[in-house]
Amino acid sequence: MAPRGDGHLSHDLLPGEKGPQDACGVFGVFAPGEEVAKLTYFGLYALQHRGQESAGIAASDGSQIMVFKDMGLVSQVFDEASLETLQGHIAIGHTRYSTTGGSVWSNAQPTLGPRPDGTVALAHNGNLVNTGELLRLLEERENGHSGEIARGNTTDTALVTALLNTEGSLEGALRELLPQLRGAYCFTLMSEDTLYAARDPQGIRPLVLGRLERGWVVASETAALDICGASFVREVAPGEMLVIDEEGLRSEQVMEPRPKGCVFEYVYLARPDTRIAGRSVNESRIEMGRRLAQEHPVEADLVIPTPESGTPAAIGYAQESGIPYGQGMVKNAYVGRTFIQPSQTIRQLGIRLKLNPLREAIQGKRLVVVDDSIVRGNTQRAVVRMLREAGAAEVHVRISSPPVRWPCFYGIDFATRAELIANGLGVEDIARSIGADSLGYISQEAMIEATDQPSGSLCSACFTGEYPVRVTDADEIGQGTLDLHTQQTIAAALEDA
Repeated sequence: MAPRGDGHLSHDLLPGEKGPQDACGVFGVFAPGEEVAKLTYFGLYALQHRGQESAGIAASDGSQIMVFKDMGLVSQVFDEASLETLQGHIAIGHTRYSTTGGSVWSNAQPTLGPRPDGTVALAHNGNLVNTGELLRLLEERENGHSGEIARGNTTDTALVTALLNTEGSLEGALRELLPQLRGAYCFTLMSEDTLYAARDPQGIRPLVLGRLERGWVVASETAALDICGASFVREVAPGEMLVIDEEGLRSEQVMEPRPKGCVFEYVYLARPDTRIAGRSVNESRIEMGRRLAQEHPVEADLVIPTPESGTPAAIGYAQESGIPYGQGMVKNAYVGRTFIQPSQTIRQLGIRLKLNPLREAIQGKRLVVVDDSIVRGNTQRAVVRMLREAGAAEVHVRISSPPVRWPCFYGIDFATRAELIANGLGVEDIARSIGADSLGYISQEAMIEATDQPSGSLCSACFTGEYPVRVTDADEIGQGTLDLHTQQTIAAALEDA
């Protein structure tokens, strides 16, 4: 990590840039006889919520990999003509939010790299925490060679792609490399004739396997299987590698599983119609709302959500409390999620653009406003102010996750403690800061119980500071800077692609 001008550590690959993070979306399909590019396009549509900066698809007909990617939403990047150029029976896709590297075209995925036996394309959801170690490995292999910066790609995904350029099979290269990666990763990747998928041994980010009539699908969420007509088979196990080719599907447990799935997937990241570890995300969020009402009751006239991420928990709160549930704000569906916009200025503008109060519904009422989380406090502060201006008598804020006090190094968009409102402020101070009459957070225990998962199998480091993958050694974290030499090293390894 690199020191920033404000004295805090910057969790980025480029010096001077904030490098915010979020979970991306990955997709892969092997289906001879199917229009795999269109299936991937539909799958990425279902994963659009996981990243809105760029989208890309790579496809192969068995002899050559073609990649099409650009900045923007899936619907903005692709049209009928671009999808027609992506012919074949194998494809992978990606929706991106900046994990490492800037929000620029050159960092869009899938990445493409050379190998002795052809080409590899790779899509990545997660964030590696030992890029410094991996960079040294690459430099040793490349004998310190530096070349022109190719494509300006500065992501950990490009680093992994470069490290896969070794003698032998791609399957063998993965088998050797995966145990050397630390952090969160779900990969879909492909050679000209084979689809691969891999998940880190903690299983921090979700990855599922689906079945088509004539093939297989791998995706970040079950909702992506639904939209392309694939039936759910199972989750890709932590530490597992899948290999799918014309001979069928092979599975190998490359690393011992040590499950630590991200609890924030249940709280916010995943679609409500997704299932994780057999549990409906929507039902988990409703149950969080019920337990929140038990722990933090209040006398009020109406329960309203911050739409739409707070809706399931607000329903649960209303059910448990007996306070009527209603709609107090209207969301502009054409404005992206404020949580995953890449700059603070856009976040603040997005809050003002995307919500408007229903004055008739809230005027003179004591409101319970339910949201999934408070990270920086911008959304809640703007919402409380807006509701008071619209005539609310009281505004009580209830949050269906505990206070976020620690940064996430595994791919969520709160990288520095300085950004977190709960870092150094107690609950009453936060309530005053956002202008609420009262504030209540669900307890850690109640949140985890609502997921129906064993507490030991979930990562809740953003609430507790207890990280399942070591991130204490700054050199090992390796996210600080990709200086010019580092960028050149990666570029030299990828320059033939």
